[in-house]
Amino acid sequence: MENALNLDTVVLAENEEDMIILDQTLLPNETKYLTLNKAEDIWEAIYKLRVRGAPAIGVAGAYGYYVLARQFDTEDMDEFVKKCTEMMEYLNSSRPTAVNLSWALNRMHEVLLSEKEGKTVAQMKERLKEEANAVREEDIQISRNIGAYGYELLKAMGDEVGIMTHCNAGTLATAKYGTALAPVYIALENGWDPKKIHVYCDETRPLLQGARLSAYEMQAAGVDTYVQCDNMASYTMKSGKIGIIFVGCDRVAANGDFANKIGTSGVAIIAKHYGIPFYVCAPSSTIDMTMESGDEIHIEQRKPEEVTEMWYKERMAPEGVGVVNPAFDVTDHSLVTGIITEKGIAYAPFKESFEKMGIKPVTKYVDKK
Repeated sequence: MENALNLDTVVLAENEEDMIILDQTLLPNETKYLTLNKAEDIWEAIYKLRVRGAPAIGVAGAYGYYVLARQFDTEDMDEFVKKCTEMMEYLNSSRPTAVNLSWALNRMHEVLLSEKEGKTVAQMKERLKEEANAVREEDIQISRNIGAYGYELLKAMGDEVGIMTHCNAGTLATAKYGTALAPVYIALENGWDPKKIHVYCDETRPLLQGARLSAYEMQAAGVDTYVQCDNMASYTMKSGKIGIIFVGCDRVAANGDFANKIGTSGVAIIAKHYGIPFYVCAPSSTIDMTMESGDEIHIEQRKPEEVTEMWYKERMAPEGVGVVNPAFDVTDHSLVTGIITEKGIAYAPFKESFEKMGIKPVTKYVDKK
């Protein structure tokens, strides 16, 4: 089993014409890369979770913007901007909850709008390539910084610790290292015995990102790894095996409410009951200061087949039964111990903490859906 840190989730191909992604729908049984250069294929890859995890989606958005923009055959800058705007809005529709996608698209578009004067279309395309590469490189450093802050929390707990996580916010969810699992990777880099790091991965129904991806990552890294069904979390917490909980997120509101993979709010509620520290690992790009609270976060509803048929040899629910399949839920800020960013750890009141870190509302070039 190959260490997941050696796998590239999203990169620009050597020909600089294509985007290459690791197809995460096939893990852990098959490692396959996809070469993408068509708008429909990039949209599908994001929607179908072939590339997933908020930061990785952001990197994919940046590269997708560049790969498609370079194909526009025009020398007229106004026409080029018009085509880029249409393309950006199309890509943004693939995943409405993860703010990193719109953040990355907005960032690329802002470069175009603010630097187009005095440049040819060809020069602008080169500039967009530079910016997309910068998004990826910055994501790697951001993940390392988050991991370093989380590692300090682990060190304070001694040389052996039990960690629970939900969904997958490891290296597969970013350009490298991850967010919620980054503290584990940093601990290993600092010489910790992997058998003294006990990671409990919620299965994370219905798409099983915890069982398929987090467990794969941690086992490949040599960590003492366990998979549990989502409804077993309370049992494990009550047993005294869990010292801290790290989760990722797809969008954080200004007050600290946050959206993460469905089931996260339940984990937070149980953790509060047992007095277990609950930390959210979030790049500052995931913090949406334009949203006052989690009530404003749009929750993506996915197809019922993911619940009734996916992973089963035969359909496991009656034909015609109603299905509830939200991709995310919103966890109230009152349940959060702290939010770990690359700039430091934010504590309540979160809006004031974010502002002290210099996190500000981002100019929007893509309408929120």
